[in-house]
Amino acid sequence: MKRITVIGCGVVGAAIAYELSLCQGTQVTVIDRAAPAQGSTAAALGVGMAVISHKVKGRNWRLRERSLKRYQTLIPELESLTGRSIQHNTQGILSLCFAAEELPRWRSLQAIRHKQGYELELWEPERVGDRCPHISTARVVAGIYSPQDFQVNPTDLTLALVAGAQANGAEFHFGEPVVGFDGAEVEAVPQEGRCCTAVHTPNQSLATDAIVISAGLGTLPFTQTLHQPTPIGPVLGQALRLHLDKPLGNLDFQPVVNGSDVHLVPLGDGDYWVGATVEFPLETSLEDALAMQPEADRLDEVLAGAIAYCPALAAGTITQRWSGLRPRPQGQAAPVIQLLTGYSNIWLATGHYRNGVLLAPATALAVRDELERQS
Repeated sequence: MKRITVIGCGVVGAAIAYELSLCQGTQVTVIDRAAPAQGSTAAALGVGMAVISHKVKGRNWRLRERSLKRYQTLIPELESLTGRSIQHNTQGILSLCFAAEELPRWRSLQAIRHKQGYELELWEPERVGDRCPHISTARVVAGIYSPQDFQVNPTDLTLALVAGAQANGAEFHFGEPVVGFDGAEVEAVPQEGRCCTAVHTPNQSLATDAIVISAGLGTLPFTQTLHQPTPIGPVLGQALRLHLDKPLGNLDFQPVVNGSDVHLVPLGDGDYWVGATVEFPLETSLEDALAMQPEADRLDEVLAGAIAYCPALAAGTITQRWSGLRPRPQGQAAPVIQLLTGYSNIWLATGHYRNGVLLAPATALAVRDELERQS
């Protein structure tokens, strides 16, 4: 029996636990100092921009495509296994283009996606207004519609992944921080191929054959303990929930809308999420970012951006506001999926920046593949 310890239970850690729990001869244990679906998962809107992304080749596209395909089976699989309902939207994503000079790039992407076997439609403003009458087309040059892309509630998904993994025999320890590792002592520079044989919490020591660190912004302290610091910087994600007396637009067509990088996510019954990412300077520390979170004017700007293309939102009642920090790798591309330098059995699966929900299934499958290859 191969024992695998996953550190961190956001959506990525939960997806890894679930996929590994499907592997015969594997015992999966997950440790998190908090409850599942906290941190950046709790601040995400779960918008899966795969086909509509301008990433068309290389690792980034391969991960997006693999996740897109896995999501087609994953959600019904989890709902059937756990009996949980996972809120998700399969009516696609509509991205609003406000600058004519961007149209050649969108047409090029459309041609590439067609060759790859995916639909990507470019709509005239009149069609945008016809299909989505709640959208103001005064500044819209075109609408780019991707019917294959999706949205899923990150908390619903994470909790279902946890329940599914538990049903398959995985064990979870919440409220237990990791305080140390066997095999991380003494050497400031680990010898190549070194192994960690146990993970320690204040309550127990867990023997392990492999470790997967999927801790987002908590990655750096763990990798410092292991003498291989991996810096992950904070990026603020902010969102709010609005309620309107009447649902917007056509009831039979409610895609996610993106305009100027501000998402409008329909939830049903007149409820909507509005959210966006607010960039910090690269040198911003985690402590400084935490201090910046309460600034209400940042979220007001996000709402104003949504109202600019969907004026009816101005009449909505704000029922919830929240924010969270998203993990962005420093000095390398997101996400980080690799062995920790110097170790043969510690994997990093972290730093997903804005795409944790989208890339969670592909990350989990990549980790599974590597662990199976080592067996």
